[in-house]
Amino acid sequence: AAVMEGPLANLSAWKPDHCSIARALAIVGTRSALLLMREAYYGVTRFDGFAERVGITEAVAAKQLRMLVTEGLLEKQPYREEGQRTRHEYVLTDMGRDLLPVVLSLWQWGDKYCQDDGAPLLLVEDATGSPVNVQILSAAGNEVGLDELRVRINKSARL
Repeated sequence: AAVMEGPLANLSAWKPDHCSIARALAIVGTRSALLLMREAYYGVTRFDGFAERVGITEAVAAKQLRMLVTEGLLEKQPYREEGQRTRHEYVLTDMGRDLLPVVLSLWQWGDKYCQDDGAPLLLVEDATGSPVNVQILSAAGNEVGLDELRVRINKSARL
């Protein structure tokens, strides 16, 4: 387990009222939201593509895409095909791109624990073809395991 520092050491004395994980899950904590983000990483931009590829109804796709836009992970950009009305496509924002390690971590975990016949897809670096994996690294570049983590209060945070 991680080492809980100072007043956090007594878990029964405090509650994670301002938990960043809970706040993040309020935005992307549904299956459809994460799968829509997966499709955006794959390059899907059109509404029909999202709904079809994720296998959800158009109503669910519309609701989830609207939420992802409102929360700032995707943005709508107008496009118009010849002879058609103006429509919108969905493109990743910086905030949406910053979620990529979370999605890739789930991918990596799913490959390891949920696939009986091995990973169905491989994630590799474009330039070298080398496998890509998500790791927990310190700012010094050291790989850090769970037993090597320390959790402390951020004194500069407004709680």
